[in-house]
Formats: sequence, structure tokens, C-alpha cells
Amino acid sequence: MRALRCTVHGSLDDLTVREIPEPVAGAGQVVVDVRAAAVNFADILVVQGAYQVAAPVPFTPGSEFAGRVVEVGPAVEGFAAGDAVSGSVFVGAFAQRVVVPAASLTALPPDADLRAAAASGVSYATAYHALTLVAELRAGETLAVLGAAGGVGLAAVQLGRLLGARVIAVASSERKRGLCRAEGADDALPYEDLKQNLAEAGGADVVLDPVGGAHAEPALRALRWGGRYVTVGFAAGEIPRIPLNLVMLKGISVRGFEFGGWARHDRDALARGRAELTRLFATGELKPHIHAVYPLEDAAGALAAVAGRSSAGKVLIVPADPDAPHGD
Repeated sequence: MRALRCTVHGSLDDLTVREIPEPVAGAGQVVVDVRAAAVNFADILVVQGAYQVAAPVPFTPGSEFAGRVVEVGPAVEGFAAGDAVSGSVFVGAFAQRVVVPAASLTALPPDADLRAAAASGVSYATAYHALTLVAELRAGETLAVLGAAGGVGLAAVQLGRLLGARVIAVASSERKRGLCRAEGADDALPYEDLKQNLAEAGGADVVLDPVGGAHAEPALRALRWGGRYVTVGFAAGEIPRIPLNLVMLKGISVRGFEFGGWARHDRDALARGRAELTRLFATGELKPHIHAVYPLEDAAGALAAVAGRSSAGKVLIVPADPDAPHGD
């Protein structure tokens, strides 16, 4: 089968599509025919060797996908060949097929839009759990979202609106800010003079930050008394150093969300969140914004688009013609 391969940590230019052996389902595993895979910024960090957890080379990048089951291993219940599913893995999704633990899959309706399903997994789960479990966002509060036109950011904009918050989106261009407004943001700001602009907008009760870097401190300074600053990643490539005197003087809580820790300590909370997200997508209250679709042969280009911040919303990789219908 064809797969994108990383043979050395570093540049995206070194990624190539190659033939590798077909995956085989072991005990508790399922092989899925990938119809669409979504690019997350973490995938880029894994390729660069800059993620918190290293992937031994060689490997196939990609963490989020949707498709149809082609093989079920021993001791697997609830899935059969032909079932529509979505799922997540640490690596392996940017390929024609992927083998995953059955516990990492979510069953979808037979007629599910598989591209939408691929685009609505990791980013929305990260944003939802960060806002509900960690930030404890309440209706009537003000939420400021950094990187608001990215995958996690745009999901947070949509979810903040559904949770009853006033949403301030922060994004790097007017095109991206316009998209954020269209997706439910009450206001949209540039990064320039961020502290002042956020303060003039009334400040924030919660900051959700998937970016890090130089924008973290100005956003934290614009928090209201008792506000919550929640970090979910460092897309800027720099882990910020927060002055703790600000935390003390403003009564701020600095918190973080990362799937691995919650999976080890409170898997039930993640399961409840996943069920609620499934409901929101089924009712049409949530719908992912798909920026672009790339064929597998140009998977490196898809990662480069996300790395270069030229995309807004989700970028997908598909093994077939990107102009094909969005279902199968």
C-alpha cells in the first residue's frame, strides 16, 4: 500500500510517499481503509522531532482519520468489515490503510460524510475538553481564542458559542478573522497590541491558547481577575515563560489539557465528552470547516500548508481523487 514516510526527523521536504507492507490486525485491533485523514499541527511537530513524545523513524505520520473497516482482529467486538468509522492514532494515518486498537475507533452511521468525520475528531475533542473539563467555561463568560482560524482554534470558536460564551477570536489576517466571525465569533482581533485590544474589548474570563510563543503573556495580562489561562499546545514553536507575579496579583489559574494525561487519569470524562461531540455533530449544531483537500501523493504539501499558516480550519489528505464526492 502507499503511505507517507518519515525516515529522518527534520524538514517536511524529506517526506516521501512509498510502498509499504499492508497492515494486519492483531488481537484487539482493526484495519481501516482510510478515506480521509486530517492534518493537525502536532503531526508536523512529530515529523520535526519537536513533539513532547518522539516517534521512532521510519514511520508514517498522521493522527486523525475516517474510513471503512476492512479487517477485524481477534477479541474485537462491535466492528465488522464495511463499517464506517473515525479514529485517532499517534502516527500512521497518512496512508491507504491504518491498523488501530478497536478502542480508538468511533462507529459512524453507514452514510456518514467521511471527510467531515475526519475533520471533526482531534481538534474538536481538544477544544471541547479544554473548555469544559479544564477551563470550566460558563455561559455569559468571555472566551478569547488564540490561533482562532486553526483547527483547534476554530473548533473552540464554534464550541464557545454553543456553550453560551462571548467569543473573541485572535487571528493573523483579516481573511482568517472574517472566517472566525462567520463561524460564530462576536469579535475578531489581530495579534498586534494584543493586550490593549483585548482589554479594550472588555478582557476575558478564559484564554484558550494553542499557539504559545510571544502572544501568551499579552493574552494572560488581558485576563480579568480570577481568569483561567488554558494551554493546549505550542504551534509557534516556543514554550512561553509566564511571570508568576501576574498569576498571583490577578488571581489567575494557569491550566493545561493534553489527551494522554486525561486518558490515564480520567478516561470516563473523555468518553462523556466524545459522546456529547457525537451528538452535536449528529444534530448539525457543529460542522467542521474544511479548508482544502490534498491527494496522498501531495501529503507533504498538505503539511506544509498547515505549517506555513496559510490554511484556515482543517486540511485533509485523501488517497483518492480530491474532487470525488465527500461521502466515500
